[in-house]
Amino acid sequence: MPTPKMVARPKPPVAAPRPTETAPAPAPTGEPWGRVEEDGTVSVREGDEWRVVGQYPDGTTDEALAYFERKFADLVSEVTLLEVRHHSGGASASDLRATAKLVRDKITGAAAVGDLASLEARVAALTEELSVATQAESAAAREAVDEAVKARTALVEKAEALAARDPRSVQWKQASVDMTELFDAWQAQQKTGPRLPKAAGQQLWKRFRDARATVDKHRREFYAELDEAHKGVRERKAKLVERAEALAPKGEDGIAAYRELLDQWKTAGRAGKKADDALWARFKAAGDALYSARGEREAVEAEESREKIVQKRALLVEAKAVADEPEIAKARQLLTSIQRQWDEIGRIFPRDAERTLDDDLRKVENALRTREETDWKRNNPETKARANDMTRQLTDAIEKLEAELAAAKKSGDASKIAQATDALEARKGWLRALGG
Repeated sequence: MPTPKMVARPKPPVAAPRPTETAPAPAPTGEPWGRVEEDGTVSVREGDEWRVVGQYPDGTTDEALAYFERKFADLVSEVTLLEVRHHSGGASASDLRATAKLVRDKITGAAAVGDLASLEARVAALTEELSVATQAESAAAREAVDEAVKARTALVEKAEALAARDPRSVQWKQASVDMTELFDAWQAQQKTGPRLPKAAGQQLWKRFRDARATVDKHRREFYAELDEAHKGVRERKAKLVERAEALAPKGEDGIAAYRELLDQWKTAGRAGKKADDALWARFKAAGDALYSARGEREAVEAEESREKIVQKRALLVEAKAVADEPEIAKARQLLTSIQRQWDEIGRIFPRDAERTLDDDLRKVENALRTREETDWKRNNPETKARANDMTRQLTDAIEKLEAELAAAKKSGDASKIAQATDALEARKGWLRALGG
């Protein structure tokens, strides 16, 4: 029998709540749960029999019983803690069930004084509850695993769909983002989700890994081909840049050739954003130099044209007299003089200003031309002859119609009067139009 040491009495665990009772409940018969022999041997009553639990020779009977009753109280605390943890739902039923088995093993044959049978019954009841809860947990765990398998399978199928696409039609920037998101989702499920069965988990991961590897392979191949294509475009555009820069000594005269190079640039293709931007900056600078030379020349010409513009505007003021001159021959002489001075002044820059001034003079020219054409038609001998012949015909017709109208009026025939009147008025109108 082990002999307890009085100098270091064991204390209950800190985490275990101390039960409110400090001593075991009395037996139903009124008999105590423990007894102490004269030699300090302590026994616990189990049913109708007594079982020795230890010896406490260096103390009183009360001290001996109190020591082993505290042992029992510690066991009660462990059982109570298990019950509290189970009912609070903060721990896994399977874990609590394993702990309950350890506690039950401690109670069986425990060196403690108290109602061990009742305590064993509490543990048995708790174990039964935990068994039912464990089954429910197992069912929930299986359902969670099934859902996790479905979720992982969905990720795998999306990855495989990306891998199955034609690499030439894929927008690889977005595809890379999509695959990264799928991989992040896979890692998140693996970290926070339930553990999958080994076979299923390995199979799904192999499919996902293979799809991801295929996408990476296609992406590398695509960009390798693109780099090769960009290399050829870079070479072509670099040659265009060199040719454009070589036009600089020609100044404005090189603009036509530069435009041809620009047409070739537009059909050369893409060389990658960074390379394109750098090459275009050089190509554009070469063109800007040519157009700058033309701009400088136009600025000089515009400055020189200021006085010419003033002179031509003054001629336009003189040209207003052309329309006011009644004699067409004098009007033509005046306009011819103005046109001669206009040509002597010379070209004007910018071209828009010249076109505006030319349009104003052209209006004067067109107005005089219209007057001349009208006068010519009026004084043309052939035209006059035709007009005279038509006048005679109309005069004869009018005389005949007047006779017919007079006859109709005598007869009183209203219909003939109306017809003769209408015909007569029509011929008179024609005659007036001919100036008769």
